[in-house]
Amino acid sequence: MRQSSTARGFTIVELLVTVAIVGILASAIFPLAELSFQRGREQELRSALRVLRSALDAYRQAADDGRILKNQDESGYPKRLEDLVDGVPDAKNPKGGRLVFLRRIPRDPMIRDAGIPDAKTWGKRSYVSPRNEPREGEDVFDVYSLAPGSGMNGIPYREW
Repeated sequence: MRQSSTARGFTIVELLVTVAIVGILASAIFPLAELSFQRGREQELRSALRVLRSALDAYRQAADDGRILKNQDESGYPKRLEDLVDGVPDAKNPKGGRLVFLRRIPRDPMIRDAGIPDAKTWGKRSYVSPRNEPREGEDVFDVYSLAPGSGMNGIPYREW
């Protein structure tokens, strides 16, 4: 009786073909993953801008309604972003409550330096500042991203 000893396993050619196929698939997946990551950060930026701008508008509305005391020459917008979180005295509440517009200031997701405080990641535009040349001033009328570069739509982040 003869015993046949057949070795079971992969040949070197089969292994090389498998490695080549996996390499091709990986090279196709990595750009898609990077694109997905970028899209997610841009969505976070849109959301953070919407939250901040809504809070600024709510502050201004409260000032227009007389709930926040302001001088005649003031715009009615907060003096700094932190006022949205710290709150301001409610002028119409006899018990002396505070109006708070945000739980926390959202961070600009395009700024990667974790050492920068959240409020400092945003550019601030005052009420008297022109739109095309935003500058800080006596109040915070609008915010914009300080991140360099442009979004996937081709518009620079600071113009969003």
